[in-house]
Amino acid sequence: MSLIKSISGIRGTIGGKPTEGLSPLDIVRFVSAYATFIKKGKAKGKVVVGRDARVSGQMVRNIVVGTLQGMGIDVVDIDLATTPTTEIAVVAEAADGGIILTASHNPMQWNALKLLNADGEFLSATDGAQVLSIAEAEQFDYANVDELGTLTTKDYTQYHIDQVLALKLVDVDAIKKANFSVAIDTVNSVGGIILPRLLNALGVKHIEGLNLDATGKFAHNPEPLPQNLTDISALIAKGGIDVGFVVDPDVDRLALVCEDGTMFNEEYTIVSVADYVLSHTQGNTVSNLSSSRALRDVTEQHGGKYNAAAVGEVNVVTEMKRTNAVIGGEGNGGVIYPEAHYGRDALVGIALFLSHLAHKKVKVSELKKSYPEYFISKNRIDLSPNTDIDAILANVKRKYANEQVNDIDGVKIDFADSWVHLRKSNTEPIIRVYSEAHSIAAAEQLAKEVMAVVEQLSK
Repeated sequence: MSLIKSISGIRGTIGGKPTEGLSPLDIVRFVSAYATFIKKGKAKGKVVVGRDARVSGQMVRNIVVGTLQGMGIDVVDIDLATTPTTEIAVVAEAADGGIILTASHNPMQWNALKLLNADGEFLSATDGAQVLSIAEAEQFDYANVDELGTLTTKDYTQYHIDQVLALKLVDVDAIKKANFSVAIDTVNSVGGIILPRLLNALGVKHIEGLNLDATGKFAHNPEPLPQNLTDISALIAKGGIDVGFVVDPDVDRLALVCEDGTMFNEEYTIVSVADYVLSHTQGNTVSNLSSSRALRDVTEQHGGKYNAAAVGEVNVVTEMKRTNAVIGGEGNGGVIYPEAHYGRDALVGIALFLSHLAHKKVKVSELKKSYPEYFISKNRIDLSPNTDIDAILANVKRKYANEQVNDIDGVKIDFADSWVHLRKSNTEPIIRVYSEAHSIAAAEQLAKEVMAVVEQLSK
């Protein structure tokens, strides 16, 4: 069993003893802490609750809703809904916050409480730390019987779709005229509810769906990586499909499949969407330090400036606001388009990508070839529990002082045609090593060289 407490939320496996997993007692404790934070001394508050389709979702939802009501919080329950749907519902309801019940790409035995502020965005590091501190103290003040929160149920699915269709750069007419055939894999979660409706609204007539039933019993590992997407790749390889869209259980990540069944590469989801946005809107972009350099290259081709943020959606959003970025996201397929809202949104990604494809009038594989080619290698260094990882990273920074070094999140070293990023884990004695170059062999060699340096420094 496992329980991971962080500023971005509470994640754990279902079952087992309290504090060892996401037990009912742990859910009550952390929701009570969040409610205390939301109310800030007020008698009442209002929170939106949405969930993905995982098997434990209904049980967790019941506890969350009851606890919020017990804390004097009025609840708007939107039930089965994507993460971005819940985010925009918070704003639409003028709520004080929101809780999303999803463990994102984690397997079905996991669930989580993802906490939102009144803007429908994830809590800042400061606010998240405050919630954890309140939970640790366990000083909760529950409501009297005449002050209990109310419960309202609503469905925000169509509202979200309408918001996407209203975006200026979503060209529904062009998409309709292109007469696309699309395949989707929604891994038996809420994507199966909303994606067919979105595609129909965009004028896509032919849709081949895999794993659409929102049972929460994931047909494959729910992380949208190539090794988990063999079924949709095989389906598309048979011919007759223009593009494939794959989402994770809470539909904030988007992976693309080319017309020949090959992967578009998850890193290039944001690259392609940014290319389209920047071709119509002059401006800057942001992604995290571990995302592909291709976004920087495409941004500069359009006359904009690229900036990097620390890993984590809240960090990307903060940097986007600081630099007035018109598009941003993460290399895991997360598209953040401020014209919609400041959150990763696969629906927005799909609508913008189809608009881009309709305008370009090329095959998806041809579009992919038009972008700078990079390859990322992902590795890890396992260290002993008593290793001073911060000292090692500081020494790495000094060793590569003559290169372009960024230390806002671990140590990233930018070379002329490649980079390597070292980050320590918050839960294990390991250093994650991501490297990128123009070939996978070069990326792996770079990682090998830097890992050898770390090994020497750790002796």
